[in-house]
Amino acid sequence: MTRRQAARWIEAYLAAWRSNAPADIESLFTPDAVYFTAPHRTPWQGQREIVQGWLGRADDQGDWDFRYEVLHVTDDTAYVRGWTIYEDGVVGNLWVVRFAREQRCRSFTEWWMVEDA
Repeated sequence: MTRRQAARWIEAYLAAWRSNAPADIESLFTPDAVYFTAPHRTPWQGQREIVQGWLGRADDQGDWDFRYEVLHVTDDTAYVRGWTIYEDGVVGNLWVVRFAREQRCRSFTEWWMVEDA
């Protein structure tokens, strides 16, 4: 995994976030992927559950913006710092994204917190 490959995946993630199209979301993940919405929560498991969970808490289109920085990349893992900008504030994000050989995500863990104004 390279920084460029990680950034390409993040851009696809952002496109799926904007569209909320099930096929866009599904294409990001391996069939057996896990998605942790917080480090110690029970993850969404598999593409179907990831799509359902994602759509169950989807943001409205156009109600947010996102910027990010790829902090570090190892053989199969990217560490990403992000900022989700909403009308009423900013949410800080840290993502740990583990990839399969075909550069789809096999494990996604996010930490997020509302940042002080």
